[in-house]
Amino acid sequence: MDARWDGQGGIRMKHGKKYTEAAKQVDRTVFYEPGDAIALVKKVAAAKFDETVEVHIRTGCDGRHAEQQIRGAVVLPNGTGKTVRVLVFAKGDKVNEAEAAGADYVGGEELIPKIQNEGWLDFDVVVATPDMMGVVGRLGKTLGPKGLMPNPKAGTVTMDVTKAINDIKAGKIEYRLDKTNIIHVPVGKVSFTEEALQENFNALMDAIVKARPSVLKGQYLRSITLASSMGPGVKVSVAKY
Repeated sequence: MDARWDGQGGIRMKHGKKYTEAAKQVDRTVFYEPGDAIALVKKVAAAKFDETVEVHIRTGCDGRHAEQQIRGAVVLPNGTGKTVRVLVFAKGDKVNEAEAAGADYVGGEELIPKIQNEGWLDFDVVVATPDMMGVVGRLGKTLGPKGLMPNPKAGTVTMDVTKAINDIKAGKIEYRLDKTNIIHVPVGKVSFTEEALQENFNALMDAIVKARPSVLKGQYLRSITLASSMGPGVKVSVAKY
Protein backbone atom coordinates (compact mmCIF):
# COMPACT_ATOMS: atom_id res chain seq x y z
CA MET A 1 0.00 0.00 0.00
CA ASP A 2 1.31 3.44 -0.84
CA ALA A 3 0.21 7.00 -0.20
CA ARG A 4 0.66 10.48 -1.57
CA TRP A 5 -0.81 13.96 -1.22
CA ASP A 6 -4.26 14.33 -2.71
CA GLY A 7 -3.82 18.05 -3.43
CA GLN A 8 -6.20 18.95 -0.62
CA GLY A 9 -3.86 18.51 2.32
CA GLY A 10 -4.90 14.92 2.88
CA ILE A 11 -3.58 11.49 1.99
CA ARG A 12 -4.92 9.50 -0.93
CA MET A 13 -4.33 5.78 -0.80
CA LYS A 14 -3.45 4.09 -4.08
CA HIS A 15 -3.78 0.36 -4.67
CA GLY A 16 -3.78 0.11 -8.47
CA LYS A 17 -1.34 -2.17 -10.27
CA LYS A 18 0.06 0.62 -12.43
CA TYR A 19 0.69 2.80 -9.40
CA THR A 20 2.35 -0.05 -7.50
CA GLU A 21 4.65 -0.79 -10.44
CA ALA A 22 5.49 2.91 -10.78
CA ALA A 23 6.18 3.25 -7.06
CA LYS A 24 8.77 0.45 -7.25
CA GLN A 25 10.87 2.69 -9.52
CA VAL A 26 11.01 5.47 -6.93
CA ASP A 27 13.52 5.16 -4.09
CA ARG A 28 11.75 6.57 -1.04
CA THR A 29 15.03 7.06 0.80
CA VAL A 30 16.50 9.35 -1.86
CA PHE A 31 16.07 13.12 -2.11
CA TYR A 32 16.48 13.75 -5.83
CA GLU A 33 17.85 16.83 -7.54
CA PRO A 34 15.00 18.68 -9.35
CA GLY A 35 16.09 17.60 -12.85
CA ASP A 36 16.35 13.94 -11.81
CA ALA A 37 12.99 14.12 -10.01
CA ILE A 38 11.28 15.57 -13.09
CA ALA A 39 12.76 12.87 -15.33
CA LEU A 40 11.57 10.19 -12.92
CA VAL A 41 8.05 11.64 -12.65
CA LYS A 42 7.77 11.62 -16.46
CA LYS A 43 9.13 8.06 -16.62
CA VAL A 44 6.71 6.54 -14.10
CA ALA A 45 3.54 8.34 -15.27
CA ALA A 46 1.35 5.55 -16.63
CA ALA A 47 -2.16 7.02 -17.00
CA LYS A 48 -3.85 7.03 -20.39
CA PHE A 49 -4.31 10.80 -20.27
CA ASP A 50 -1.78 13.64 -20.14
CA GLU A 51 -1.27 13.93 -16.40
CA THR A 52 -0.58 17.20 -14.62
CA VAL A 53 2.80 17.47 -12.89
CA GLU A 54 2.26 18.82 -9.40
CA VAL A 55 4.57 20.25 -6.74
CA HIS A 56 3.71 19.86 -3.04
CA ILE A 57 5.76 22.04 -0.69
CA ARG A 58 5.54 21.53 3.07
CA THR A 59 6.55 24.73 4.85
CA GLY A 60 7.56 25.63 8.38
CA CYS A 61 5.00 28.44 8.41
CA ASP A 62 1.96 28.64 10.64
CA GLY A 63 -0.79 30.01 8.43
CA ARG A 64 -2.94 30.78 11.48
CA HIS A 65 -0.76 33.87 11.91
CA ALA A 66 -1.38 36.52 9.25
CA GLU A 67 2.29 37.48 9.09
CA GLN A 68 3.21 33.88 8.20
CA GLN A 69 0.66 33.51 5.42
CA ILE A 70 2.05 32.91 1.95
CA ARG A 71 0.05 33.93 -1.08
CA GLY A 72 1.11 35.15 -4.46
CA ALA A 73 1.31 34.33 -8.13
CA VAL A 74 3.94 33.55 -10.73
CA VAL A 75 3.83 33.24 -14.51
CA LEU A 76 5.26 29.88 -15.55
CA PRO A 77 7.49 30.48 -18.62
CA ASN A 78 6.06 27.47 -20.45
CA GLY A 79 2.48 27.70 -19.23
CA THR A 80 0.51 24.97 -17.46
CA GLY A 81 -0.71 23.04 -20.48
CA LYS A 82 -4.26 23.79 -19.42
CA THR A 83 -6.80 26.08 -21.04
CA VAL A 84 -7.82 28.51 -18.32
CA ARG A 85 -11.30 30.08 -18.28
CA VAL A 86 -11.30 33.62 -16.93
CA LEU A 87 -14.30 35.43 -15.43
CA VAL A 88 -13.95 39.20 -15.05
CA PHE A 89 -16.15 41.38 -12.85
CA ALA A 90 -16.08 44.86 -14.36
CA LYS A 91 -18.22 47.79 -15.46
CA GLY A 92 -18.05 50.66 -17.90
CA ASP A 93 -15.10 50.75 -20.29
CA LYS A 94 -13.45 47.88 -18.44
CA VAL A 95 -16.10 45.49 -19.77
CA ASN A 96 -14.99 46.13 -23.36
CA GLU A 97 -11.33 46.00 -22.32
CA ALA A 98 -11.80 42.60 -20.66
CA GLU A 99 -13.63 41.20 -23.67
CA ALA A 100 -10.95 42.50 -26.04
CA ALA A 101 -8.23 40.91 -23.89
CA GLY A 102 -9.83 37.49 -24.22
CA ALA A 103 -11.84 37.04 -21.02
CA ASP A 104 -14.20 34.06 -21.30
CA TYR A 105 -16.93 35.75 -19.26
CA VAL A 106 -17.47 39.37 -18.25
CA GLY A 107 -20.22 40.72 -16.05
CA GLY A 108 -21.31 42.35 -12.85
CA GLU A 109 -24.19 42.23 -10.41
CA GLU A 110 -26.29 40.03 -12.71
CA LEU A 111 -23.86 37.14 -12.20
CA ILE A 112 -24.43 36.96 -8.41
CA PRO A 113 -27.66 34.86 -8.49
CA LYS A 114 -26.28 32.70 -11.31
CA ILE A 115 -23.29 31.74 -9.16
CA GLN A 116 -25.05 31.70 -5.76
CA ASN A 117 -28.34 30.09 -6.69
CA GLU A 118 -27.64 28.13 -9.85
CA GLY A 119 -24.17 26.92 -8.85
CA TRP A 120 -22.56 28.25 -12.02
CA LEU A 121 -18.80 27.77 -11.70
CA ASP A 122 -17.63 27.25 -15.28
CA PHE A 123 -14.45 29.28 -14.76
CA ASP A 124 -10.99 28.72 -13.30
CA VAL A 125 -9.86 32.23 -12.30
CA VAL A 126 -11.81 35.32 -11.25
CA VAL A 127 -10.50 38.84 -11.91
CA ALA A 128 -12.20 41.97 -10.59
CA THR A 129 -11.63 45.68 -10.80
CA PRO A 130 -11.37 47.29 -7.33
CA ASP A 131 -14.70 49.09 -7.77
CA MET A 132 -16.43 45.69 -8.20
CA MET A 133 -15.14 44.09 -4.99
CA GLY A 134 -18.26 45.19 -3.10
CA VAL A 135 -20.27 43.04 -5.46
CA VAL A 136 -17.78 40.16 -5.55
CA GLY A 137 -17.54 40.17 -1.74
CA ARG A 138 -21.09 38.86 -1.58
CA LEU A 139 -19.81 35.68 -3.22
CA GLY A 140 -17.18 35.09 -0.54
CA LYS A 141 -18.83 31.98 0.91
CA THR A 142 -19.10 30.45 -2.56
CA LEU A 143 -15.80 31.47 -4.14
CA GLY A 144 -13.60 31.54 -1.03
CA PRO A 145 -13.56 27.82 -0.20
CA LYS A 146 -12.78 27.04 -3.84
CA GLY A 147 -9.83 29.44 -3.91
CA LEU A 148 -11.54 31.60 -6.51
CA MET A 149 -11.83 34.90 -4.63
CA PRO A 150 -9.91 37.70 -6.40
CA ASN A 151 -6.98 38.96 -4.36
CA PRO A 152 -4.60 41.91 -4.85
CA LYS A 153 -1.57 39.77 -3.89
CA ALA A 154 -2.38 37.39 -6.70
CA GLY A 155 -2.88 40.25 -9.15
CA THR A 156 -6.54 39.42 -9.66
CA VAL A 157 -7.89 42.66 -8.16
CA THR A 158 -6.67 45.29 -10.59
CA MET A 159 -7.69 48.04 -12.99
CA ASP A 160 -5.26 46.62 -15.56
CA VAL A 161 -7.54 43.80 -16.62
CA THR A 162 -5.67 43.35 -19.92
CA LYS A 163 -2.42 42.46 -18.15
CA ALA A 164 -4.23 40.24 -15.65
CA ILE A 165 -5.95 38.26 -18.40
CA ASN A 166 -2.82 38.02 -20.55
CA ASP A 167 -0.74 36.75 -17.61
CA ILE A 168 -3.35 34.16 -16.64
CA LYS A 169 -3.73 32.90 -20.20
CA ALA A 170 0.07 32.73 -20.53
CA GLY A 171 0.41 30.41 -17.56
CA LYS A 172 0.08 32.43 -14.38
CA ILE A 173 -0.61 30.28 -11.34
CA GLU A 174 -1.49 31.25 -7.81
CA TYR A 175 0.20 29.70 -4.78
CA ARG A 176 -1.01 29.77 -1.20
CA LEU A 177 -0.79 27.79 2.02
CA ASP A 178 -3.54 25.30 2.69
CA LYS A 179 -4.80 24.53 6.20
CA THR A 180 -1.90 22.15 6.78
CA ASN A 181 0.69 24.75 5.69
CA ILE A 182 1.39 22.99 2.40
CA ILE A 183 1.48 24.66 -1.03
CA HIS A 184 0.08 22.59 -3.91
CA VAL A 185 0.64 23.86 -7.47
CA PRO A 186 0.79 22.51 -11.03
CA VAL A 187 3.95 23.12 -13.07
CA GLY A 188 2.91 21.61 -16.39
CA LYS A 189 1.97 18.33 -18.04
CA VAL A 190 3.76 15.00 -18.38
CA SER A 191 3.94 15.65 -22.14
CA PHE A 192 6.14 18.72 -21.53
CA THR A 193 9.87 18.30 -22.12
CA GLU A 194 12.10 17.91 -19.08
CA GLU A 195 13.59 21.31 -19.88
CA ALA A 196 10.19 23.02 -19.95
CA LEU A 197 9.17 21.45 -16.64
CA GLN A 198 12.52 22.40 -15.11
CA GLU A 199 12.09 26.03 -16.20
CA ASN A 200 8.59 26.13 -14.73
CA PHE A 201 9.75 24.50 -11.50
CA ASN A 202 12.64 26.97 -11.17
CA ALA A 203 10.30 29.95 -11.73
CA LEU A 204 7.94 28.63 -9.05
CA MET A 205 10.69 27.96 -6.52
CA ASP A 206 12.25 31.40 -7.07
CA ALA A 207 8.88 32.96 -6.24
CA ILE A 208 8.32 30.72 -3.20
CA VAL A 209 11.78 31.45 -1.81
CA LYS A 210 11.22 35.21 -2.20
CA ALA A 211 7.85 34.87 -0.44
CA ARG A 212 9.46 33.66 2.81
CA PRO A 213 7.83 35.56 5.70
CA SER A 214 10.40 37.82 7.39
CA VAL A 215 9.13 36.83 10.84
CA LEU A 216 9.63 33.11 10.28
CA LYS A 217 12.26 31.48 12.45
CA GLY A 218 13.64 28.04 11.70
CA GLN A 219 13.36 25.99 8.52
CA TYR A 220 11.16 27.49 5.80
CA LEU A 221 10.89 24.65 3.27
CA ARG A 222 10.60 21.31 5.05
CA SER A 223 9.92 19.07 2.08
CA ILE A 224 9.27 19.24 -1.65
CA THR A 225 7.52 16.44 -3.52
CA LEU A 226 6.98 16.18 -7.27
CA ALA A 227 4.33 13.87 -8.70
CA SER A 228 2.09 13.37 -11.69
CA SER A 229 -1.61 13.50 -10.86
CA MET A 230 -1.90 9.70 -10.76
CA GLY A 231 1.70 8.79 -9.98
CA PRO A 232 3.85 8.28 -6.88
CA GLY A 233 5.55 11.18 -5.14
CA VAL A 234 9.24 11.83 -5.75
CA LYS A 235 11.11 13.63 -2.97
CA VAL A 236 13.19 16.64 -4.03
CA SER A 237 16.24 17.85 -2.12
CA VAL A 238 15.57 21.12 -0.30
CA ALA A 239 19.28 21.77 0.33
CA LYS A 240 19.70 24.49 -2.31
CA TYR A 241 16.64 26.37 -1.05
